[in-house]
Amino acid sequence: MVRATRLWQPVALTTGISPQAREISPALNVIAWRRVSKMIPEVRLPSAKEIEMAADGTGLKTGSAGEYRTFRYGKPGKQRKHVVLVITVDIRHRKLLGADAYVEGRGHSEAKTAVRMIAEIRKEGKTVKKFYGDGAYDANLVFFSLKDAKSAVKIRENATTDRSRGSKRRRDEIRRYHALGYKRWKAETGYGKRWAVEGFFSAMKRKFGEDTSARKPQTLTAEAVQRAWAYDAMACYAKARA
Repeated sequence: MVRATRLWQPVALTTGISPQAREISPALNVIAWRRVSKMIPEVRLPSAKEIEMAADGTGLKTGSAGEYRTFRYGKPGKQRKHVVLVITVDIRHRKLLGADAYVEGRGHSEAKTAVRMIAEIRKEGKTVKKFYGDGAYDANLVFFSLKDAKSAVKIRENATTDRSRGSKRRRDEIRRYHALGYKRWKAETGYGKRWAVEGFFSAMKRKFGEDTSARKPQTLTAEAVQRAWAYDAMACYAKARA
């Protein structure tokens, strides 16, 4: 595990958290970035044993060229792919539970990433009481992984129960969704609570922006995870001080 105090300062300088970043030597910025560019910080879990978690993914831009480079050479002509950041959040405490990132087209689906995160939460002795997710998580493997946990996963519009294989629970959820309709289903399942994960992304992007500064796939994904970790650390610190 990387200590927060050791990782915080270099991340602050290289992601613009610290207002002093503009005043220090560019060489120091380079040294700081090299120290943390590949580090994946460990997320501290809440103390509660039972967790209601929501999962979602968002894209971060990889085409940031910097002000001087854009002024001198113009904007890059090649269209760059996004970095996909997938996180899980404790909806009760608005606390980050896990984060993973991959370059668009090179990683697992959001559903597979969520399944792995659910398993990791359970390995830490936590009980997943309920799982919230949008249509990206309407997959057999997700429903299989939930076991006895409740769910509020939005069913895709083209979902059917015709297939002979797959999750029986998912087939039951499809029937329920179609019988109730979206509005009534949303009210009964509390699906609207997943706004906690959307709110996390919104606040994170307001703080750090959507453009990443790294170039290599390994450092791009590390930077995305570091942003989620850094915002969560800031939010936890603010709550503790309130």
